Amino acid sequence: MNTDEAKAVIEAALLSAPQPLSINDLRRLFDDSLAPDTIRALVDDIGFVWQTRSLRLVELASGWRFQTAPEFARFLDRLTGEKPPKYSRAVMETLAIIAYRQPVTRGDIEEIRGVMVSPQIIRTLEERGWIEVIGHKDSAGRPSLFGTTRRFLDDMGLGALSQLPPLEGAGSPTELPMQQAIEFEPTSEADANAVVIADAGVDDAAATGLVVPEAVPEDDAAVPEALPLPETASSSDPESDFLNPPGEPPQSVSDPGDSAAVSSEPRELP
Repeated sequence: MNTDEAKAVIEAALLSAPQPLSINDLRRLFDDSLAPDTIRALVDDIGFVWQTRSLRLVELASGWRFQTAPEFARFLDRLTGEKPPKYSRAVMETLAIIAYRQPVTRGDIEEIRGVMVSPQIIRTLEERGWIEVIGHKDSAGRPSLFGTTRRFLDDMGLGALSQLPPLEGAGSPTELPMQQAIEFEPTSEADANAVVIADAGVDDAAATGLVVPEAVPEDDAAVPEALPLPETASSSDPESDFLNPPGEPPQSVSDPGDSAAVSSEPRELP
């Protein structure tokens, strides 16, 4: 078998494979008769040919696979008519912290984010296949240590964790590039029907899928407006107008029981 024939075999395998193929996978095509370096050289040649086409050969953590160029995504989305599900900010922040700070415990994540991490968030990421328990911390209770998986790297289009975007310019540990609501193609009916779980800070809210707004800081809490002052008696009390005609000084009204204060002389009305 010459080089062109070997390339054709590898190309056919990569185009038809539902998942990335590693060097060992490709070697099995030739009964392990080709050395790993030879397989890599052939794959590099295939990738060079396809780099100007709508499909690109990309090296991921699990191997190589063909995928459409990013600039064609908006056209392909019109064929499905459905938008991929979006994950909440709380889910993406948790995933970003695990990716950049792994291995981390749930307590570490809560310390960075400043809020409690709902078990539903961890469960969502585990069911997606992006994180897994990679060990236990040697401390009280031996909490689980979480890390990312190869599938996470594959779905993100990365070959290794070193290819993650740098954190330069991030104002806080949680201001990570993956915070944005990233859309992903659902891999199962469960993913397609996934509910966006917001981090409400309580287990019950997370379990029911309720989105609970964040607490308003005390400084920003709404202050009730002061009630308007009542109008003076001179403008609203008819009796006051009667006793104090316009243009005359106001007269004091004493207790009717005080005989000394009652005038015996009649007063002419205006």
